[in-house]
Amino acid sequence: MLHKILSIDKATVRYLNATLFNGLSFEIKKGENWALVGESGSGKSALLQTIAGRFNITGGNIRYHFWDEAASKANTGEVTTPHKMIALVEPRHHFRNLSNTTDFYYQQRYNSSDSEDALTVADHLNAAKHSGSTEAFWTVEKVSRLLRLDELLDKQIIKLSNGETKRLMIAASLLKNPVLLMLDNPLTGLDVKTREKFNNIIKQIAASGISIIMATSVHEIPAVITHVAVLNKGAIVHESKIEDFKPELFEGDKTDWIATDELNTLLNINKSTATYNLIVKMEQVHIQYGDKVVLDNINWQINPGERWALLGPNGSGKSTLLSLINGDNPQAYANQIILFDKKRGTGESIWDIKKKIGFVSPELHQYFPTDNSCLQVIESGYYDTLGLFRPGSKEKAEIALRWMKALEIEQYARTLLKNVPASAQRLCLLARALVKNPPLLIFDEPCQGMDDHQQMHFKNLVDTICRLSNVTLIYVTHYQHEIPNSVDKVLRLEKGKTVL
Repeated sequence: MLHKILSIDKATVRYLNATLFNGLSFEIKKGENWALVGESGSGKSALLQTIAGRFNITGGNIRYHFWDEAASKANTGEVTTPHKMIALVEPRHHFRNLSNTTDFYYQQRYNSSDSEDALTVADHLNAAKHSGSTEAFWTVEKVSRLLRLDELLDKQIIKLSNGETKRLMIAASLLKNPVLLMLDNPLTGLDVKTREKFNNIIKQIAASGISIIMATSVHEIPAVITHVAVLNKGAIVHESKIEDFKPELFEGDKTDWIATDELNTLLNINKSTATYNLIVKMEQVHIQYGDKVVLDNINWQINPGERWALLGPNGSGKSTLLSLINGDNPQAYANQIILFDKKRGTGESIWDIKKKIGFVSPELHQYFPTDNSCLQVIESGYYDTLGLFRPGSKEKAEIALRWMKALEIEQYARTLLKNVPASAQRLCLLARALVKNPPLLIFDEPCQGMDDHQQMHFKNLVDTICRLSNVTLIYVTHYQHEIPNSVDKVLRLEKGKTVL
């Protein structure tokens, strides 16, 4: 009989004033690896956080059987808590600067002097190394090879792409040599090549004796998974062995409806009457940090009303290219770049640029303050600020709420951003990008973490917006099926260069 690693028995789990689970029961045995699936907000992340000890258990109990065994064998003081033997990889990182006193900020990666205050990948991994007295299986050398970090060891962590950051987070968690590794949507942000190799990565982790629990989509369950738990509205509604699991029974709602008349009305509120001959024109753009060339001889012209997909693997230069358009990268002034018919450096401010762009990206989500309500976050889109720092406007708040309804998130209007599911946070930032009706929309991996229905609804919404308006669109994704049907032009990057 397999030994239990962890068991939860009829637990009541609370966070702040909310009850997350009532009568929760769940157990993991040695040799088992679990996938948690379910719609957005069903409780997958909350279950991982519960196991990690982040929430209060006010009824029932949770027992870490691996801890009982380890504590009986350990010298006094060697093992302090069971949570030290668990690693959780969350959607957002918690990197600190060299002084360990100040959080990173959104534009820091593009400002060379400020980015020097960041650890390198090698520094971060060395700091995460297992500190126990026993010899560790997972070493810096092993995790660097497994997660393809060898070529990034000297790179500052603030300059990593979204996918590179995710690989580093997984590598750092392995260096704890945990008994239990928990992954919250680990494939988010990873390019096609890394996703294809993920099965082998997880297989090697499991082969080292680590048990795995991962929140994921029903469409992306690695071969090493032995069991599946389906969650719905804060309850485990189904458990089975992987060979008995029928994913088609648990796919999201495939029906969708777009309120076209309402969307058309929203798109004409405060609509700009300005017209442009060029949205973007880049000629021989070159971006370099030290000896590292990030963009090499990029030529790109975007005309009004065009819809582009910007594609390429992690680290290919996509985010840097977008930062030149969005006004976040000071190296734009040293290059031949025209935005909205004006050459960069001819008197326009960063705010003149941003007011014409609706922008969302994984990095914006990472660094966006979370202490505003979701409605306030969306209203801040009128001012291009990271949060609402002025008294709210009743008129603007009403329009923001209408955009929330269009994106099916109005139930979160008065809830703080930090207290809603990650997918709802991203949808709030998408509404923030749309609320001012800008002539250019830049959506960088907008569907990260969304369930099937949310992805379908957002894709249909974008296509409807493109049909009803002359908006220009740049869309970035690692998933071909996410690209809206309205997109008909492609720019592909690889190692900082355009490729056919």
